[in-house]
Amino acid sequence: MIKKVLILIGLLVVIPAAVLHAQDNIIDEIVWIVGDEAILKSDVEKQRQQMLNERQRFQGDPYCVIPEDIAIQKLYLNQAKLDSIEADEGQVIRFVDSRINTMINELGSQEKLEEYFGKKLSQVKEDFKVQVREQQVVQKVKENLIGDIKLTPSEVRRYFRNISSDSLPTIPTTVEVQIITIEPTISFEETDAIKARLRDFSEQVLKGERDFSTLARLYSEDPSTAMRGGELGLSSKGTLVPEFANVAFNLNDPKRVSPVVETEYGFHIMQLIEKRGDRINVRHILLRPRVSEKELQDATNRMDSLYNDIKAEKVTFDEAATYVSADKDTRNNKGLMVNQNFEGSNVGTPKFEMQELPQEVAKMVDGMQVGEISLPFLMTKEPQQKSVVAIVKLKARTLSHRANLTDDFQALRTIVEDQKKDELLRDWILKKQKSTYVRIAEGWRNCDFQFPGWIKE
Repeated sequence: MIKKVLILIGLLVVIPAAVLHAQDNIIDEIVWIVGDEAILKSDVEKQRQQMLNERQRFQGDPYCVIPEDIAIQKLYLNQAKLDSIEADEGQVIRFVDSRINTMINELGSQEKLEEYFGKKLSQVKEDFKVQVREQQVVQKVKENLIGDIKLTPSEVRRYFRNISSDSLPTIPTTVEVQIITIEPTISFEETDAIKARLRDFSEQVLKGERDFSTLARLYSEDPSTAMRGGELGLSSKGTLVPEFANVAFNLNDPKRVSPVVETEYGFHIMQLIEKRGDRINVRHILLRPRVSEKELQDATNRMDSLYNDIKAEKVTFDEAATYVSADKDTRNNKGLMVNQNFEGSNVGTPKFEMQELPQEVAKMVDGMQVGEISLPFLMTKEPQQKSVVAIVKLKARTLSHRANLTDDFQALRTIVEDQKKDELLRDWILKKQKSTYVRIAEGWRNCDFQFPGWIKE
């Protein structure tokens, strides 16, 4: 919960135990060799079963498509070795632990998870770590190969002119939303009680009565780290919120416990594990203040008054968002929300598809007219998990349409950038094929491969 940035890795594939056990009955053989790496028939069959289990459609013969995909992955991994590119082990552990926690919650218990996969939890984790580690390394290699692509407006316009109208992408309906939030006032009694509880934890650790990691597992309200005893993993200063980082990087004695630290997530204590260059690894315990019904009602009453003042034109929505709103991410932009959904094409713009908005905001906006202001409502601010009272104004709605330069320049630029990235990676793969030893077994060659050049005889 302390990280400001999220690692962009695809979801782990869930494979039932029955599928994994089925692999034991396959008579294995080497079907491809790429460099000094072998691709086994069982590797191909396992991935085919995964895709079937997920109801993914095969873009061609799976016994052609899958081994080629694995071969391309091995080209990237080989380049990673040459460039000394490694995964961030801390990020890998955090992602896998988070995914494991989610799956245990979905399945009901650790025992059911182990039954599902037909393996002990430790082995399931190791299998996931290999997948995530390779995904992260391949992503880093691609980023190195692509570099920083910067397009001029004329390149985007050229793309638009050269594509037929029937081939232009359809842009889904998007909205632009302004927001004002008010946070309930936390009582001094509540914050004092939390600080006292954390100081008591510190005393227990210093007296040798309890291990910090045990207390973190039992009491920390950061689910992403509590399972592993509060450990964050090696982190650079820039990836931690400033208040937390300032204290963490001043820790020197692994036997000591930090003073209580307040951040936007709550109150923390931490313990040093190790320092390695400009990175640090600490354990922490997070406790969040509880908001009472009275405090929520007081915040709602304050928002009701502000709403009425806006409706009575005593103050504008823009002014209230700038000077009254507690939302630090939007108040310097007159409350205008910015899309940070890194998987979409609208990242960094105020345009949101409905499913990209926070759920509570989307429910309010769905039936609103442009220019309309909602009644106050409760929502949970992510990722801090804070309860706040909000009002929103629908600034704009753009209905689904064929892309055009006036309304969709950013979306079109993203399309052109993606094309350039694909071209760079394709050219690299074609070049890499020529300098890499590849051997494909008889019976696996009669394929219409995506990349010509695998078969050199």
